[in-house]
Amino acid sequence: MSDNENNRDEAAEKELEGVPEEFLSDDDDGEDEGEGGDFEAELAQLREDLEAAKQETLYAKAEAQNQRRRLEKEVQDARAYAATGFARDILSVADNLARAIDAIPEDLREDSKFKGLVAGIQATQRELDKVFTQHGITRIAAMGLPLDPNQHQAMMEMPTDDAEPGTIVQEMQAGYMIKDRLLRASMVGVAKKPD
Repeated sequence: MSDNENNRDEAAEKELEGVPEEFLSDDDDGEDEGEGGDFEAELAQLREDLEAAKQETLYAKAEAQNQRRRLEKEVQDARAYAATGFARDILSVADNLARAIDAIPEDLREDSKFKGLVAGIQATQRELDKVFTQHGITRIAAMGLPLDPNQHQAMMEMPTDDAEPGTIVQEMQAGYMIKDRLLRASMVGVAKKPD
């Protein structure tokens, strides 16, 4: 062997330092006859692992997207229905205001001493209704409609020939919706056939 060949062997050995023995081969072609099947099996296993990793990545992306959508919906709902508790509480004020207006006798409404007071109470009620509308709070229609258990709460049955059974003939307390959700059901009296 010449010095040149020795230097090449030493350089090659130095380069291969630290490489595990299983990766080093004495053959010039780099594989034994029996190792061809092992290589194909390992390649097939790596391909399966790659497909599994791709599937897991797709599932993780889909789950992250679903979570983001859920959070966006929760934020939208929180914005849209944030005033629900306050709105429920203020409905009793609206009820009392309506009762006050209804309790004023007709002769006092025309009396010059009370005309300003009545006009002020009615203006307050109109302003309250306007604020309700601005915040998506609407009154539920009831009178003359069939009972809808999703919006009306039947408090009593009233025997009558004037309306079909199951029709609302009296509204004891107005019901309200906030956007597309029930805020408070209407308390109603429902017609039934007389005995």
